[in-house]
Amino acid sequence: MSRLGNLGHRLHRGEIAYDFVGKRKIWYTVSILITVAAILGLVVNGLKLGIEFSGGAVFTTPKTSMSVSQVQDRIGSDTDGHQALVQKLGTGSVRIQISDITLDEAKKIQGDIAQDLNIKPGDIDPQIIGPSWGEEISKKAFEGLVIFMVLVTIYMAIAFEWRKAVAALIALLHDLTITIGVYAIVGFEVTPGTVIGLLTVLGYSLYDTVVVFDGLKETTKDITKQNRYTYSELANRSLNQTLVRSINTTVVALLPVAGLLFVGGGLLGAGTLNDIALSLFVGLTAGAYSSIFIATPLVADLKERDPEIKALRKRVLAKRAADARRAEQGGDDPQDSAEAADGRHGDHGDHDDDPHAATAGAAGGRRETPSRNRGRNRPSGKRR
Repeated sequence: MSRLGNLGHRLHRGEIAYDFVGKRKIWYTVSILITVAAILGLVVNGLKLGIEFSGGAVFTTPKTSMSVSQVQDRIGSDTDGHQALVQKLGTGSVRIQISDITLDEAKKIQGDIAQDLNIKPGDIDPQIIGPSWGEEISKKAFEGLVIFMVLVTIYMAIAFEWRKAVAALIALLHDLTITIGVYAIVGFEVTPGTVIGLLTVLGYSLYDTVVVFDGLKETTKDITKQNRYTYSELANRSLNQTLVRSINTTVVALLPVAGLLFVGGGLLGAGTLNDIALSLFVGLTAGAYSSIFIATPLVADLKERDPEIKALRKRVLAKRAADARRAEQGGDDPQDSAEAADGRHGDHGDHDDDPHAATAGAAGGRRETPSRNRGRNRPSGKRR
């Protein structure tokens, strides 16, 4: 068995554990700092919207030997003060994108670009998007995001409970804010591919959170019938049991995305892949972090405010204090006292049935050895 597999086996059996829930204030602080940095980046830099959202024009030239910098220098004075984004495509052609221009401005710029690059105006493939159409796309994308969040909240509330729904929603907003903030800081364009990537990321993050919550639901079933563990302790145990699975799922999902971002977009220069690849890479990483360090600790915080869970915590702490005092006074072993107390209070899942002990108890603890010679030398009752 590999080291990771052995680690997962030991985590699942409870032989080792990491106190994620107990150290939740540290994770909350880290998340708040990252989120604040993302919001500041969004406020200072803003989002660089693609022409699908802001409106503008895209001019695709035929195959050319000129580099991106050469094209940028030649057309720099012909964009009427608008910033032009130049990208080299895999076919050898050049893609020139200019935002916030009208139809008349687009026609004039197309002629100027053709003259600067020594090509015919008819050889340039123009795609012009009006501002009103881009505004409609932005509105639809926002509506889709809101509907997704509402449906997620309703599903989580029905499948689990409202506390888990609130925790899942906060985790999703956490992932969304970080991803958008990274886009603002890096300066990548927000395109329809970015929106698709964000929705994919949110779906993946929700899947990872549901896996953790499902294990938590099973672990904390009938929790008030025992007096050994608090809700936070069982939540931490459940989180450790699914930890390796979450790590494996995240790594497997990140490998192809990293290939798209760093190899396809970085080394090979396929800049059009960066839009969706960056949102997937950042979002998957943030989603894995939030499902482990944010969602489950939040559920534990909310559940610990429930009156029944509060009463359970008091019973658990009182029993532990009594066991500790008994041990200091030279009494019974605290572990034996805890097991005996759990037997009185109906602890579930911690007792092994011993058929021999049960048989002995039923017979009053007495065992008889059958004798083979029983009845020997007794009169048979027959007449000689």
